[in-house]
Order: sequence, then C-alpha cells, then structure tokens
Amino acid sequence: MSADPIPRQEIPQQDPILRVDHVTLRFGGLVANADICLEVRRGEILGLIGPNGAGKSTLFNLISGAYRPTSGRILFEGRDITDLPAPERCRAGIARTFQVPRSFDSMNVVENVIVGGFVRHRRAAEARTAALATLDAVGLAHRAEAVAGELTPPEKRRLEVARALATEPRLLLLDEVLTGLTPSEAKAGVELIRRVAERGVTVIMVEHVMEVVMPLVDRAVVLHLGRVLAEGPPTEVVRNDAVITAYLGERHRAA
Repeated sequence: MSADPIPRQEIPQQDPILRVDHVTLRFGGLVANADICLEVRRGEILGLIGPNGAGKSTLFNLISGAYRPTSGRILFEGRDITDLPAPERCRAGIARTFQVPRSFDSMNVVENVIVGGFVRHRRAAEARTAALATLDAVGLAHRAEAVAGELTPPEKRRLEVARALATEPRLLLLDEVLTGLTPSEAKAGVELIRRVAERGVTVIMVEHVMEVVMPLVDRAVVLHLGRVLAEGPPTEVVRNDAVITAYLGERHRAA
C-alpha cells in the first residue's frame, strides 16, 4: 500500500471532521448543488434528506471524489481534499455505499470485502482476516463463501456496508441503505448503523424512510433544488414550514 497521500497533522477533536465550503457543481446550465455549506461533527450520525432530485447523491459524489466542484472547497480533517482523486480520499478515510448496490457478483462475499480490505492491508491473508471480522460485524459471516450474485437485496446492502467498512473509514457515506427493506430488515439496518457509529465512525446517510431515519440521526440537513433548505435537530427540522412545503407535504403538517 502506498503512503498516505495527505500529510497527517494533529486536528483538535472539537473541529469538524468534514467541511463543505460554498460548494457549487454545474453540469452545463444545470446547477446540481448550489453554494452548499455544511459541517459534520466527529462521531455524529447526520441525516441528509430531501425530495428526489434535491442533490443528495450529487453531494455524496462530491465528498467521495467522483465529481469535483465547479467552485468551493471540501476539507476533511482540516485538509483541503477538493482536488484529491476518489481512491486517495478512500485511503485518507472516506468510504461510501451506492444507492444501487454494486457488488462483484461472480466473486464470493468474502472476496468482495477483501477488495476493500486491500486499502489497509498489503497481504491477502491479512485482508481476508479483516474481511471475515467485518462480515461478522455486519451479520454476514454465515454467507462468507456464497456467491455475491446470489444474495438477497438486504444482504447486498449489508455487503456494500461491509466492503466500505473494510477500508477502515473515519467517515462513512451511506446512500439509501434502508430503502426498500421490510420493517424487520430496516430495524436490523438501524442497529448496524448504530454499532458502526459506536466504533467511532462518523456517518452521513441519505434516506427517504423518515420514520426510521429521524430517531436514528443526531442532526438532519434538508436539501431542496440543490441548496440547503434547513438543518438542525430532527424534531425541529420536521416541523419547519419550508421543509413541510417542499418535502414532507401537508399530510405531515396535519399529523
């Protein structure tokens, strides 16, 4: 494994782990994210919510390095990573899942996670040991030798989380990992996210299942038309008139 691409420095614990500083992304005449300012505290679970097309996954792509902003800066642990390629951001400590799970379907489950483990481990045996431990943590140890293409949708989402965790991130971006699950599957997913946060990993999650995500997150940020519409404690955000009008709907106001 190559050396850390970003020189390490002591960052005070009270400083945010991530700062998105006036970030804008344009695709031609389309503004996908507009002047986004966001700070993410160490150890928190941050919910990123909003209607379809609000710019949530685009922001994830900017943070993870899939896109580079038209303007603005992104700082991770006090370091400017705006121009850092995605693989180096992963080595620096940022990992993500995708809205549509992306597994190597012809490989078995543990091999999928070993791919993530190679970010931290040079030897295959070390990466395999770490991968098996991660599968145990996410409840997939019993499927380690199964072909990834044979997993159920909830198992594939857990596999995505396992592969991301195998990179040993300090910041984990979860893109709709609870969407489409049964109530019992969603409950298990919530428990998994809480365990991840308890390990000291900061989590930003995009989610549409409001009744599940709101009791889970420490703070919520609402995006609308590519801009930050509101942010704060979940109980305050869901009572915000602008959020109700733009996202939750009048039925929520009545409730």
